[in-house]
Amino acid sequence: MRSWPEPKSDAQLTEPPRRPQKFQYLKQERAIARHEVREIEQRHTMDGPRQEAALDEEEDMVIIYNRVPKTASTSFTNIAYDLCAKNKYHVLHINTTKNNPVMSLQDQVRFVKNITSWKEMKPGFYHGHVSYLDFAKFGVKKKPIYINVIRDPIERLVSYYYFLRFGDDYRPGLRRRKQGDKKTFDECVAEGGSDCAPEKLWLQIPFFCGHSSECWNVGSRWAMDQAKYNLINEYFLVGVTEELEDFIMLLEAALPRFFRGATELYRTGKKSHLRKTTEKKLPTKQTIAKLQQSDIWKMENEFYEFALEQFQFIRAHAVREKDGDLYILAQNFFYEKIYPKSN
Repeated sequence: MRSWPEPKSDAQLTEPPRRPQKFQYLKQERAIARHEVREIEQRHTMDGPRQEAALDEEEDMVIIYNRVPKTASTSFTNIAYDLCAKNKYHVLHINTTKNNPVMSLQDQVRFVKNITSWKEMKPGFYHGHVSYLDFAKFGVKKKPIYINVIRDPIERLVSYYYFLRFGDDYRPGLRRRKQGDKKTFDECVAEGGSDCAPEKLWLQIPFFCGHSSECWNVGSRWAMDQAKYNLINEYFLVGVTEELEDFIMLLEAALPRFFRGATELYRTGKKSHLRKTTEKKLPTKQTIAKLQQSDIWKMENEFYEFALEQFQFIRAHAVREKDGDLYILAQNFFYEKIYPKSN
């Protein structure tokens, strides 16, 4: 006759299930590994030099934000200015003559020398409308950290078009180059005007491509490929204007030496850092469709989509969403099996 197991009591039913022995072992192994790491860290703090070297590395840090015009660059830069005194770093604006993004060869040498040897300005955050410059070409061993933000190409051009005519709420009294011209962006495109020509879209690619002549050859496939290469290999992080808060959040998590408190400032500050172009009118679907027929838009948009995909990939591996809000993930790795064993 088959025997059935005794029914569980109420107390047994309310007890949490016991972890399998395998999980108990893994938990114990992790605890041992953490203990070993702590012992090694304590040994190194006794000798001092390594810890001092790590601190020196942080204090020697330089960030370059080679801002693309009309991508919320002023809004983001003002956050850096708001935080510099509290987080103890310097902010310097790279002001080039007539906002020329290409430096002469001699200015490139001067700039590289300034960035690398101006110890009084370290840690430093440099920003300006300057195309990417490869510091390795000048024999520099420790290169600066490059960051940037880009924007939907047509939206960027529309914003720039109206900015030249009406300015913005950041410096409302400043007279702009095209002030007095009341022509809308739609009218400009319909008439084939120069300020709204497809060639004016060619800006984000050369900014990332750099100082080579081919970078500024409008419609160059080589320039776009080089810009993509630099974005992946030479830039620490590239965000998009449409998701600026997430860009700031990632920077705070990864580079707290500079950006500690940036997310909170962006969310709850007085919004003094926000800058908006005045009198901007959105283009019609017909205007957008006409611009999208050009090969230049197709290339700039391909680069934008490439940058957006990369940014979203980084964000997906760094944050989690809960109740509509994003949260930075805690450290998700640890060290174990550390040899030789300490005595």
